Amino acid sequence: MSRSTPKPMSGFPEFLPAQRQVERAVMDTLTETFELYGFANIETRAVEPLDQLLRKGDTSKEVYLLRRLHEESEEGHAGIGLHFDLTVPFARYVLENAGKLEFPFRRYQLQKVWRGERPQDGRYREFLQADIDIVGQGELPFHHDVEVTKVMLAALGRLSNPESIGLPGFTLQVNNRKLIQGFYQGLGVADADEAMRLIDKLDKLPADKVRELLVDEAGLSAEQADQCLALAAISTDDDSFVDQVRALGVTNDLLDEGLTELAELMRACADITDDRVRIRAELKIARGLDYYTGTVFETRLDGYESLGSICSGGRYDSLASDGRTTYPGVGISLGVSRVLVPLVGKGLVVADRSVPSAVLVALPDEESRGASEKIADALRANGVPCEVAASAQKFGKQIRYAERRGIPFVWFTRDDGSHQVKDIRSGDQVDADPAAWTPPASDLKPTIIRTDNQ
Repeated sequence: MSRSTPKPMSGFPEFLPAQRQVERAVMDTLTETFELYGFANIETRAVEPLDQLLRKGDTSKEVYLLRRLHEESEEGHAGIGLHFDLTVPFARYVLENAGKLEFPFRRYQLQKVWRGERPQDGRYREFLQADIDIVGQGELPFHHDVEVTKVMLAALGRLSNPESIGLPGFTLQVNNRKLIQGFYQGLGVADADEAMRLIDKLDKLPADKVRELLVDEAGLSAEQADQCLALAAISTDDDSFVDQVRALGVTNDLLDEGLTELAELMRACADITDDRVRIRAELKIARGLDYYTGTVFETRLDGYESLGSICSGGRYDSLASDGRTTYPGVGISLGVSRVLVPLVGKGLVVADRSVPSAVLVALPDEESRGASEKIADALRANGVPCEVAASAQKFGKQIRYAERRGIPFVWFTRDDGSHQVKDIRSGDQVDADPAAWTPPASDLKPTIIRTDNQ
């Protein structure tokens, strides 16, 4: 049988150990942040019935179907597919477990999802996603929209902190579907949903082309199309957008409600932003999925705007319902892989070592392996990740072994049974007790570094 070297599968990214350390650090940071705000962790199954997966809108082209090799059903599949996001599975989870949950229910998930789309930078067929949602029973006050926004801003702030992960900065863009729909209703637009869908294309198409589509496909007059584009052009980092919308001369009760909610959200988040994490009212954002009913989010990564939105979501008032009770919710989802794969792939973010080990216990000879393992066990009992040298080479080669893996310390045992630990970066070597010694806190775990010095 001929053998060939395996090739990577497009759209299914995999990380080397040092790169995976970055992903793990991001996951740990997100987990810690979400739990600080009282969000409980759940994990939903990887598959859902097709009727559930297709509830979200025009997503049929993205769903991966599951079938056995010898599937004999007429459809050629088992009627189930891999989930393409975490919101639809969460809605199903809430309905199944409503009698066992306390509402409002606050949850976060960190899971892989699968989408059958064309792979490109920031777009993958398998990727890691981080979601937070708050779901109510029957009703969900607007202050939860504000809370979800603040939690994600806090998480993004920690990810972009140079003393933590040090990712580039973020701009969280927000809008409100009530504002848009109310404005369109006030204009007399017959098909507000279609107009909203077309306005959502402004990131991909020039305004003149969108104006043409609004007239030809949504049936708007030229004046209505111009007003819609004028609304979409409004962008502010405070609540001054209210006066700009009012100046367009459109009145409507739903518009008033949307303006009030968005202004409240912007004011509530003003004191938790900084130069690396910002919030901006961006009135062109509509989100193409039709189940959003209020607040909507999109997020851009500084210097990587071509990736599109890497963190998005919004308010949904009727995604989950059992026919008797409706479970409204608000949530936001961060595409972890979408952010990390381009940065890690270009070597812009990396861990300072490829292994968790902080110490390599040197091995004088094979007869000493048992003694070296005991030293390693003593260090581990004190919470120090370590490993014993793979072979009894000359100490210089064992030190180089540690250097290649980024392990900062090498442990030596003298002939008289005393111990020393060497910091191979500085060359300092000091006496130490394996039962009591610990490295500096900064060396206990791999450190994430930005190689572009931003």
